[in-house]
Amino acid sequence: MQGFGEIQANAGERLVLALERGGVDVLHRCGGAARCTTCRVSFQEGEPDAMTAAEFDKLTEKGLLGQARLSCQIECAPGMSVTPLQTASSSGLEPGKAPAEQIEPDPVWTTRPGASTEG
Repeated sequence: MQGFGEIQANAGERLVLALERGGVDVLHRCGGAARCTTCRVSFQEGEPDAMTAAEFDKLTEKGLLGQARLSCQIECAPGMSVTPLQTASSSGLEPGKAPAEQIEPDPVWTTRPGASTEG
């Protein structure tokens, strides 16, 4: 992880929770429900091809599609390398309520634009 070191995450764990557990003060104003973009990250490696419809819609609405991902909408997988784009300390804002263990709202999966869909 850029600037924060390596974090060991469990497969399927929400990225936002893994970041917090690893000591990153990732910002999540809406409580991890894809209603804002404060938990956004950029990927250096291992960006998942899957994306929730909620993430797609929010990134599109904010003009961030293809530039960032929402850590509250991503399940951890081996080989991910990310940089948090907003933290509580860098923004001066307080995080919202703690995100749930499972992705909210119930994920409807799609493929992110630019993903390789070839088998």
